[in-house]
Amino acid sequence: MINSLELKNFGPIHQFKCENLGHINLIIGGNGTGKTILLKALYSAMRTLEEYKRGNEPRNASEILADKLYWTFEIEKIGDLVSKGADEPLSFKLNCDGQDFYYRFGKDTTKNIQTLENHVPPRSSNSIFLPTKEVLSLHHIILQSREQSKTFGFDDTYLDLARALRQHPTGGRNYQQFAMSRKNLSEILEGKVEYDENLGRWQFKKGNQKFPIGVTAEGIKKISILDTLLGNRYLDQKSVIFIDEPESALHPATISKFLDIIAMLAECGIQFIMASHSYFVIKKLFLIAQKKDRLSIPIISVKDNRWELANLREGLPDNPIIDESIHLYKEEVELALQ
Repeated sequence: MINSLELKNFGPIHQFKCENLGHINLIIGGNGTGKTILLKALYSAMRTLEEYKRGNEPRNASEILADKLYWTFEIEKIGDLVSKGADEPLSFKLNCDGQDFYYRFGKDTTKNIQTLENHVPPRSSNSIFLPTKEVLSLHHIILQSREQSKTFGFDDTYLDLARALRQHPTGGRNYQQFAMSRKNLSEILEGKVEYDENLGRWQFKKGNQKFPIGVTAEGIKKISILDTLLGNRYLDQKSVIFIDEPESALHPATISKFLDIIAMLAECGIQFIMASHSYFVIKKLFLIAQKKDRLSIPIISVKDNRWELANLREGLPDNPIIDESIHLYKEEVELALQ
């Protein structure tokens, strides 16, 4: 899994270093603070490591990374990722399973990364990025837009996810924790999502009834994506899952159950790196950390453009999101006592 990371001059992230990541990690902060950019930076690196030397892949690691950054961030040239006004190049360092992956480039870089060092062996596992918007109802549009038209609009996080969902289920026994997680996910969904080959569309099946995916609740579609990737074996015990706003389109009770399932999958080896601005998500993960013998859940907090690291097993960190939630609670108590 990803053990540590260090970024300099990467978009709004001028300098940040984080060590001792866990199987569950949370990034919190307000809108526009760089949470999603950090997720995409990590995802681009992991997918580079996974595509490198896989099958008949002819590109070297530098070429794969340049394409990944270009299509994930949808920029004219990858040099645009360098922090505005920075005097030094962008640099990125990631340690995966004890080995380093490092690159750097300047603001004039187009698609040729000169400095790249990779000591991480090729990975057979798959990472995936679950974006805020669901993709099931847009599945065929995403594939057509990128595979045929090759235009900006849906970045690589959407394309990779659409392709992963296209992978057919395989037979045989699944990992025990995966099977239990899928059972729990099915109970939340009260049905299942299936791909109709004849129609070329996803549908939601509940009992003997089938519903078009377009009229299915957003929360159901979001949870179904994780269930599908567990079922078709795209994910395994060494996968890394990036989730942008796990709370999006989910009822608070469902968020709680969803995070319990994430904790279960983390116990069997999957690493989760999530970005959120929901106090409910923070509080639930704090409770999970306390219930599981003070489980290590690193929390990366963005406050006043400063990136700080804490751990939920030690308590809730100081952050505007948490501060505002506590302020509202105190205000409610004061009204009740009047």
